[in-house]
Amino acid sequence: MNIPVKAKSHAYEVQIGSGNLTEALQTFDNIIAKADRLIVFTDEHIWQIHKEKFTNEFPFPFEIYVLPGGEACKTFENYFAAQSFLLEQKCTRKSLLFAFGGGAVGDLTGFVAATFMRGVPFIQIPTTILAHDSAVGGKTAINHPLGKNMIGAFYQPEGVIFDIDYLESLPEREVRSGMAEVIKHALISDEEWLKLLMDSSSILTLSKEKLEKNLEQGVRVKANIVEQDEEEHSVRKYLNFGHTYGHAIEAASGFGTLAHGEAVMIGMVYALLLSERYGQIKHEFTKQFLKFALRNGYPFEAVAKFNFDELLSYLMKDKKAEYGELQFVLLQQVGQPFVQKITQEECREMDLLLRELLEGVAYD
Repeated sequence: MNIPVKAKSHAYEVQIGSGNLTEALQTFDNIIAKADRLIVFTDEHIWQIHKEKFTNEFPFPFEIYVLPGGEACKTFENYFAAQSFLLEQKCTRKSLLFAFGGGAVGDLTGFVAATFMRGVPFIQIPTTILAHDSAVGGKTAINHPLGKNMIGAFYQPEGVIFDIDYLESLPEREVRSGMAEVIKHALISDEEWLKLLMDSSSILTLSKEKLEKNLEQGVRVKANIVEQDEEEHSVRKYLNFGHTYGHAIEAASGFGTLAHGEAVMIGMVYALLLSERYGQIKHEFTKQFLKFALRNGYPFEAVAKFNFDELLSYLMKDKKAEYGELQFVLLQQVGQPFVQKITQEECREMDLLLRELLEGVAYD
């Protein structure tokens, strides 16, 4: 199935299927025929698992550049090394890059593509559930020790190819992390969809058909928002539901220690507590949502590892912070997100309420 993304800077399609990589790549014949070099960026874990399958299914000659696994690839050093590799390969503005891997590989490759010779085209080939979110919409970035995704650019791919056969080898933790973004898309868009997820016996063991359907719904939510607001001036901020507090926990833990989706899940519970105050979310719903998260194995121990003052320095580096105030994405109701300014004192208060809720649910 093909989902159009009509971003103002550049329209493209997300192709989702099973065993569709070769066929989908051939739809880019025109772009590929003009390219003087095809460079595939991947990471060591993905390449170890999928080297043979990918090489057999990629119908054109290519050079490979292997990055460290996970968030570790999104450093200045790896960004610089990737640029050096392209120069050593005598790449030009006519070269074409491919991001074959998870969200981190996509972020790094996209930023390299955006900045090499002031911009070369690239295609996303995601291999994780999480990347149904990160591969769509053109956000590219690397991390700084002081904050996640602080150096980057909005730069849309030529297209996204999602072959869900490559998801079959995902470890459970990666499935859990990726499904957090699916849940986020449901929370900000569709109460019925969220209910289906929360009622399922486990979100970690969905059939291939159900997984494909959930990914399609998630991509459609994101595509719709990106079409309205490509560079996050207004409604695109809704996609950050759960990310403000989540990113602070993730950064404090050290990138790669806590999976991104695990951190976002913590952040979503925190945002629901705020939504009780500023929206119409009931505390019972927040509690049920937390139990659903715990039932599916989402870890919340990281909250107890830091006090609020340790998290505050990371919260204030959030890209949505303005004039010393934080902007949180909250829910009026499920499917009705909005942005609310929150003071540091309120953040401290909600942090305490989160800790009390976690303790209370643990003893339920």
